[in-house]
Amino acid sequence: MGLSVTAQLWGSPGPLLTIALYLALTLHLSKAVAPPHRDYCVLGAGPAGLQMAYFLQRAGRDYTVFERAACPGSFFTRYPRHRKLISINKRYTGRANSEFNLRHDWNSLLSHDPRLLFRHYSHAYFPDAGDMVRYLGDFADRLGLHVLYNTTITHVTLDKDRQAWNGHYFILTDQKGQAYQCSVLLVATGLSVPNLVDFPGSEYVEGYESVSVDPKDFVGQNVLILGRGNSAFETAENILGVTNFIHMLSRSRVRLSWATHYVGDLRAINNGLLDTYQLKSLDGLLESDLTDLAVVKDREGKFHITLKFYLEEGNQSADAITLPQDDSDNFAMRVAYDQVIRCLGWNFDFSIFNKSLRLSSGGEFSKKYPLVRASYESKGSRGLFVLGTASHSVDYRKSAGGFIHGFRYTVRAVHRLLEHRHHGVAWPSTEHPITQLTSSILRRVNEASGLYQMFSVLADVVLLKENATAFEYLEEFPMQVLAQLETITGRQARHGLFVINMEYGRNFSGPDKDVFFYDRSVGHTEDAWQSNFLHPVIYYYRHLPTEQDVRFRPADWPLPRPTAIHHIVEDFLTDWTAPVGHILPLRRFLENCLDTDLRSFYAESCFLFALTRQKLPPFCQQGYLRTQGLVGTKSLRQHRVESGALQDHAAAGRRREDSGRWPGSHRPVGHPQTPGPLVQPLNSNKEEL
Repeated sequence: MGLSVTAQLWGSPGPLLTIALYLALTLHLSKAVAPPHRDYCVLGAGPAGLQMAYFLQRAGRDYTVFERAACPGSFFTRYPRHRKLISINKRYTGRANSEFNLRHDWNSLLSHDPRLLFRHYSHAYFPDAGDMVRYLGDFADRLGLHVLYNTTITHVTLDKDRQAWNGHYFILTDQKGQAYQCSVLLVATGLSVPNLVDFPGSEYVEGYESVSVDPKDFVGQNVLILGRGNSAFETAENILGVTNFIHMLSRSRVRLSWATHYVGDLRAINNGLLDTYQLKSLDGLLESDLTDLAVVKDREGKFHITLKFYLEEGNQSADAITLPQDDSDNFAMRVAYDQVIRCLGWNFDFSIFNKSLRLSSGGEFSKKYPLVRASYESKGSRGLFVLGTASHSVDYRKSAGGFIHGFRYTVRAVHRLLEHRHHGVAWPSTEHPITQLTSSILRRVNEASGLYQMFSVLADVVLLKENATAFEYLEEFPMQVLAQLETITGRQARHGLFVINMEYGRNFSGPDKDVFFYDRSVGHTEDAWQSNFLHPVIYYYRHLPTEQDVRFRPADWPLPRPTAIHHIVEDFLTDWTAPVGHILPLRRFLENCLDTDLRSFYAESCFLFALTRQKLPPFCQQGYLRTQGLVGTKSLRQHRVESGALQDHAAAGRRREDSGRWPGSHRPVGHPQTPGPLVQPLNSNKEEL
C-alpha cells in the first residue's frame, strides 16, 4: 500500500512512521529488482563446463551453466577446421576395467552412465568433430544438466558483500541486460581469440579461423603458413597434394609430441609436411621472429616477404621496397606467394571481465591464459575458478591439463575443493589396515586414469594413522598445493604420508631429445630411478611439507625433497604387477619407511611370533590376535568345519583373498620364521614372496 493511501486512512503520518514506511518500500523494491542468485555459475557448456555441471548436480548444488550457443560444445561445431580430432578414441584394450580403459579414451567425460562413453559415438581412432558435438549434446540432455542456452555473458564484475561466501558476489550480465548473482564463478570458456602478431602487411594474411578448407582453392599455388603447431600442420596436410609448395614459418623450431611427451605438440597424424621437407619435395620449414618481417603485395597480387627495417627506411611504393634477395640472392623466401595463412593458436577472451577481477597481469604469458593458482583459483579474485583448456597455465607443456582427458580430472579436483570449502564435505577417502598398503598403491598405479593422464600434476596421497596401523587413501590431489592439504581436504596428516605420482624420466623429454636411442629402456630394479618412460614414483614424508618447502623445491622436481623416494621400474606394458620386479621392491620400500613387516602369514607363524617376539607383524595383530588367523590354512579350516566347531566361511575367505590378491597382496608366508629382526633378508626374492 502506498504512502499517500496510508496518509488518507490515518491522517498525517509522523516522522518515524514516514521513515519506517520509506525503508520498508525501499527494501521491497530492492528485493524486487535483485538479480536471480545461484551458488555456482558456470560459463560455457563445453566439455569442462558440462563436466563441472555433472559433479554439481550429483552433489545436489544450486548452479546454472550459461552457454551463448543453442547447443553444447559450440567450439567443435567449427573447429578443428578440417574436422578431424587428434584425441584418440581407443575402443579396444583387452581389459574390462572401465577406469583402466579411460587411460586410452581421450574424449569421454566422467559420469556414472556407461552409455555416455565416447566409444559409442564413433568407431574412428581419430573421430570427427561432429561426433563430439553429438556426444556433448547427449551428455547434457541425458543427465538433465541445467544449461541456459542462447545466453551470452557480456560483462562480469564484483559486488562486495560481507555475507557472501567469498566476501563478494559475482554479477553477470547477458546480451539482453539481464543480471545474475553468483557466489562462485567457474569459467570454462576455453581459448577463443585468435593469436595475432602485429607486423607490416599483416592485413594481407588470412586467418585459420576463416581460410578456405576446400583444396581446390589452392591448386597450383605457392602457400606460406605462419605457425608451427597442429593447426598449421593440419592446414598444410589438407592442401599438401594440390599446391606447388608449402613453406612454414615460425619463431620456434617444430616440437614433436613423441619427443616432448606433450600432447599439444605436433602429432604424427599431421606431420606429412615433415616428410616432404626432409625428402626434398619442395616443401619446407623456416625459423624467424615474425615481428622482424613484413609482407608486401605487388601489382599482380602476389605476396613477398621482406624485413621490417627495409620498410622503415622511407615511404616507398610496393614495387620499390627493398627485398632481402636484393642483397642476398639465395634468400630462402625469395619466391612470391599466392596466399599467406596465419595459424598461431588461440588466447583467452578477457574482454568480458572487469579489471577488478584481476584475471590478467598484462605479461606476455598472461595474454594467453588467465592468472590462476595451482588450485585453479584465480590469483586476483577468491571464488573464481578457471576450468578446462583455459586452466592449462598450471601445467603448460608439462601434462595434459589443457585437453579433455586431463581436465576432466582437474575439474573433479576443483569440485572436491569446493565441497569442503563451502559445504563441509571432506575430500573423499577410504580407510584400510596397513597390511593393505602395498596392494592399494599397486591397484591405483595399474588402473587409475587420473594419475596416468595428469602425470606430475595430480597424485594420490596416503595419510598414515598413529603408529602406522592404518591409513587413509585420497585420490588425485593437486601436487603443487600439497602444503595446503589439510585445509583443502579436511583430512589430517599428522603421522606421515606417501605421495603416489606418475613421472617420465627427467632427461627423456624435449624437442632436442633423441627418444629412440639405443638401450633407452630400463629393466633392472636397481636402476629404476633412471627409468625414462612413464612410471610410478612414491614419495615418503614424515611431516607434511610447508609452503616454503614447495616453493623452494629442487629444480625440475614436482615435489619437495622427501624423506625417502621409490621409483617402480618402467614397464613396456605399463603393467606393474611383476612379483619380483615391481611388487617386492615396493613392499620393501614401504616396510623400511614404516619400520614394520607388511607380509601375510599363516596362523602357525603368527602363533610362533606371539610366543617369541615383543612386536608382531601388523597382519598377525589385525588377524590372528582377533581370532581370524586359524582360517588361514585350508586343512585346519576344513577340519573345524567338518567337526561342527566352525561355520563354513570359505566364500567370504575367497572374497577376501581375491581382493587381497591384487598385485601386492600375496599368500601367507608358509614357514614360521625363527626369532630375530622383524624384516629379515632371505635367500632369494622368490622365497620372500
